[in-house]
Amino acid sequence: MEVFFIKLLQFILSISLLVFLHEGGHMLASKLFGVRVEKFFIFFDLSVGKWKGKLFSFKPKNSATEYGMGWLPLGGYCKIAGMVDESFDTEQMKQPVQPWEFRSKPAWQRLIIMIGGVTVNFLLALFIYSMIMFHWGESYVKLSDMTQGMKFNTEAKQYGFRDHDILVGTDIRPFKDFNVDVYRDLSEAHYCDVIRNGKPARVYLPGDLNLLNMLKVTPQFLRPFIPAVIDSVCKELPAPDDESHMIASPAWSVGLDKGDTILAVNGKNIDSYNEFTEEIGRVGDQLTTAKTHNDSLRLRTIGIVVAKAATGKRDTLRATLTPNLMMGFTIPSVMGLYKNQVTHIDYGFLASFPAGVKYGWDVLSGYVSDMQYVFTADGARSLGGFGSIGSLFPETWDWYMFWKMTAFLSIILAFMNILPIPALDGGHVLFLLYEIITRRKPSEKFMVRAEYVGITILILLMVVANLNDILRWLGIMY
Repeated sequence: MEVFFIKLLQFILSISLLVFLHEGGHMLASKLFGVRVEKFFIFFDLSVGKWKGKLFSFKPKNSATEYGMGWLPLGGYCKIAGMVDESFDTEQMKQPVQPWEFRSKPAWQRLIIMIGGVTVNFLLALFIYSMIMFHWGESYVKLSDMTQGMKFNTEAKQYGFRDHDILVGTDIRPFKDFNVDVYRDLSEAHYCDVIRNGKPARVYLPGDLNLLNMLKVTPQFLRPFIPAVIDSVCKELPAPDDESHMIASPAWSVGLDKGDTILAVNGKNIDSYNEFTEEIGRVGDQLTTAKTHNDSLRLRTIGIVVAKAATGKRDTLRATLTPNLMMGFTIPSVMGLYKNQVTHIDYGFLASFPAGVKYGWDVLSGYVSDMQYVFTADGARSLGGFGSIGSLFPETWDWYMFWKMTAFLSIILAFMNILPIPALDGGHVLFLLYEIITRRKPSEKFMVRAEYVGITILILLMVVANLNDILRWLGIMY
């Protein structure tokens, strides 16, 4: 439960900050052109009965803007006078046009007001990435320095990859470190250069691999080869049903030690920690058929063969995994496995900005490229709601990951808002561009109807995304 609240707090803080600055961009642009902002709220003040939904609000002297906080922590809003928006304040639109209203301003001024939020979010992301580079620098392991190479699934091996291949690059570009861009490049590449047994080799690819399949299939198309060598053993683990209660770790109970190598699981020889996790995944699949507690215990009791570091001898052990399939040992991360090959770059204050801008632009380019999959069946199933977004935050408070996630979400918020969907900033921008080009302003009746259509689309997308989260949580969809 503690982990849940830590993730929730990070999510709410991040989203609130982004929405505050996004709406602040609209407000500043509005006030720049003399447009009245009637309300500026963090969170939504959704009315409940006679209660107006305000936790608090205030209106500075000589100001037309009411500032406040609502009770529903799903963002916020900026109500601009004389504008058809999600408030559907049609009564105001029936009144004579006032000089301080949005609708009275030239189209180019209204355009700047509408892109104010997106602009702030995009610039904010670049600034955060720049400050991350300045404060923490950049640390990574080059793919060419991963001497253990990669572990490939069956599909990848059909194209010619072999376990322990060291990736060099594709016809698109050389590889840098291991991230989602590796999958993107391989999905579009026609060949990939590798180092195999110390010699260069080339693997030819079709150039149109499905990126979602590469990422979602189990096991994945490729991942760093991690030896099944135990790095540390936990004596106790939190109980799955009560994290305040500790239980003995299965690894500790059967006598596993640091340096022990796992050679087999349930009679199947394994050559890596990658294959160990696959076998544990099969146990998880079998658990769905368990009808009784005894069935669960039987399936969770696994046989493992280990090479003991202390003696060099083989030992066969039987361990009962926890209900959430934990063993209670850790293995080195990629950074730990290649700690002597880690590349670290420190950036000065001025140098951090071009580095941050480049990083942010690469993130945006990758995200835009992935949008082609949204309109497929697999893409629809991949949509995630608040639960999926919240799960991206770390289980412990980590400022590096918090700011990195905030920057990422800021880019997503900017891009999604500029999509030409009514009710989003991009929908208003589309209509304003139409007005500028044709010199004809869409009717307010049309704008209201378009807003309704846009709101409906957004609600449906939100329902689908959050329903996917629920189905994943229930184990119905993966």
